[in-house]
Amino acid sequence: MRKIYFLNLFFILLVSACRKESVDSDFTSFIQDVKGLSGKPDYLSSPFVTAGDRVYMVGHQDGSFPDLGWHVPGEMGGIWNHPIKLMDGFTAALMTKEGAFCLDKADEFINLPFANLQEFKNSVPGIHIQRFQFVPEGQEGMVIEFLFTNTDKSKKSFEFEFTGHTELMPVWLGEEAGMIDHIDQLFYDDSRNAWRGEDDGNDWYVLFGSDQKAQKSEDTSIICNYTPQGNGKTGRLTYELTLPENGSTSIRIFIAGSYLNQNEVEKNFDLLVNQAENFLQEKRKHYEQIASMARLSIDDKELQTAFEWVKYNTEWLVREVPEIGRGLGAGMPDYPWWFGVDNEYTLKGAIATGRKDLVYQTIELIHNLSKANKNGRIIHEVSTNGIIFNPGNINETPQFASLIWWVYQWTGDKEFLSKYYPTIMEGLKWLMEENDKDNNLFPDGYGMMEIHGLESEMIDVAAYTQKAFEDAGKMALVMGDQELSESYQQKAEWLKEKINNDFWVEEFNSFADFIGTTSEALHLIDAAIIRADTLNKPWAVEELKTTKKKLSTYPENQKQGFVIFHNWVVNTPMEMKIADPEKAIKALDKANRFVNPFGVFVTGIDRDQSSENDDGSFSGSKVFSYTGAVMTLPTGVQAIAENNYGRPDEALEYLKRMTRSFSFALPGSIYEVSPDYGMMTQAWNLYAYAVPIITQFFGIQPEAYSKVIHIQPMLPKSWQNSKLENVHVGDNIIDLSYANSEAGFTAQINQIRDDWKIHFKIPKKGFTQASINGNIVEFGEDDWIEIFLNEKSNKVELIK
Repeated sequence: MRKIYFLNLFFILLVSACRKESVDSDFTSFIQDVKGLSGKPDYLSSPFVTAGDRVYMVGHQDGSFPDLGWHVPGEMGGIWNHPIKLMDGFTAALMTKEGAFCLDKADEFINLPFANLQEFKNSVPGIHIQRFQFVPEGQEGMVIEFLFTNTDKSKKSFEFEFTGHTELMPVWLGEEAGMIDHIDQLFYDDSRNAWRGEDDGNDWYVLFGSDQKAQKSEDTSIICNYTPQGNGKTGRLTYELTLPENGSTSIRIFIAGSYLNQNEVEKNFDLLVNQAENFLQEKRKHYEQIASMARLSIDDKELQTAFEWVKYNTEWLVREVPEIGRGLGAGMPDYPWWFGVDNEYTLKGAIATGRKDLVYQTIELIHNLSKANKNGRIIHEVSTNGIIFNPGNINETPQFASLIWWVYQWTGDKEFLSKYYPTIMEGLKWLMEENDKDNNLFPDGYGMMEIHGLESEMIDVAAYTQKAFEDAGKMALVMGDQELSESYQQKAEWLKEKINNDFWVEEFNSFADFIGTTSEALHLIDAAIIRADTLNKPWAVEELKTTKKKLSTYPENQKQGFVIFHNWVVNTPMEMKIADPEKAIKALDKANRFVNPFGVFVTGIDRDQSSENDDGSFSGSKVFSYTGAVMTLPTGVQAIAENNYGRPDEALEYLKRMTRSFSFALPGSIYEVSPDYGMMTQAWNLYAYAVPIITQFFGIQPEAYSKVIHIQPMLPKSWQNSKLENVHVGDNIIDLSYANSEAGFTAQINQIRDDWKIHFKIPKKGFTQASINGNIVEFGEDDWIEIFLNEKSNKVELIK
């Protein structure tokens, strides 16, 4: 069970009581009423991130900086200022009369929304040490403060040693951008009391030091054992400090970087020294603003807290490189750069949680990068140096179209729609003319499942293509192109019918993984049997062998839908609300077999009978792999799918499964692979939470372009009292609160505008009487209660 800390508890009280003779100020006054989450002792040797939009730091919760990550092997940790790395990390140590002590075994890690800290309670006799760090927004640098508190009342003099390890090197794919790593050089800046690291062949710089005088040595720590890989250099700084008998003292370390020139790194360093307190206050206010938007209050405090922190997690992933753009990265530590598809999920949740600024910036970035394709195709993955690794899988292009329409529904911004509409038209043309070889409306190629050999007609590509044409038809109508709108809508209708007919496999009660030839299917079955057998999944091996035997009687080139892997993407027809209701319920019930306590398996054949009780750490392979993984995106998709077919209790169960991963390894975060594998924080978690909670449970379906907000609540039975405040829709803001009981249902709906209409709709379900703001209203004959509201404050009461 995680612990929630108000940082004005024991430790802050201790510091305040002992501050009579303190000689230094510290950051505790800025954070003492902030909620922090304490990590588990078992996960002190696992990663954390101190995040900023320009710079971030990745290390271990115990205070150490081991080589970690696989994208650039061993280099994804440390301090980054994209598109370069600044430092592998640092060590800190104390030398007292009792001996020498390295601060690399913290007793506790506490995460705040905008900063974090390590507590060293037992590392040094008589001294309690706190290491606090944060990264200012918009700045190329970070601040670390060490606070020393006397715990045995005897006056102390000691040496504090800070040793920085530079590693000025390019980000992933740097060589393709002409960014070649050279050996670092070190120079001491006497005016700043800081070491300056320089790459020997590039204008890449890092400055680290304090505003206090130090003894310097171009050498590694004499106390800590730390030797990272790479071409970096080591600079040691030693400070003479005095600790009053009833007090505390502190020292701040400033780390600044630049990939432009020396003047910039010096300017960045000076800003940190002079503005640290202001930067911390600004950062705190920024995160308070994030928390205030789409603020959730429900009886389930675990889910409420997870939803709040997922909004913070999203902000941790903002990555700005001014020369290229600003937008959401995918995950820490190995995917800090930009992806098309990750954002096509995430930004739907971001606009619903009030982040129009971030949504617009990220879409513009992805759009600008995709222009390199010159055909409307949307990129898949691009490094922060601008090098495109993958120009786009097949699903990215249709999902971009649906994202644009989704954002338009929330903002009503026709200029925004007009900006991206030409790319959408071009992209849909590319999608069908260059990727639909047999002209059956199903594009060929990789979707979300990048399994070798599995690039035929994929179910998720088909589902997202159908939705794209449906949404593009609405866009075309807004843009005044009636003929194109009808063409798009016709394709959408054909695709919906074809998906329900051609992809449905009745004997499995499931949509097919893909449509392909018998020959292709047999080849994939052989690979799947090896996988299932290797993972010791006998039920899957038996099912696959039975399927293989059956398919062996089919003509080699016969084309049809096949269920082989039970991949999570078979649920996308329900996510997009394409599936016929009868098929949808069967498929949803079938999908519920492929879960464990944390959520949905990426590949269903990886599940076995023990999975339902497998609630411990994920056992990943030595080489990074998603084999056997349960992930948050499939789980969130399943929740959305359940809600689409009127099953909020089942949807809530998936959210609860996902929430079991919250703070499991990193306090305040949910790992990409549940509960503790892969990326320690992941962008698309926002989609998995915000879309089912805001747009389905609370039922907010905006039509901002018409100044109408459709509200159709669909609450789980266990939600007796629920509130969602400060939801931004166009130039309007709404607050919702629901009270649900056996006697009836009450909705309080407030908005700040009086020129908007609220269309409130709810099933009758035994309600016998309704009132609006105290006035009785009559029911119609159909199965729904529909009410139009245009007041700023509206109370709807339904009595059973």
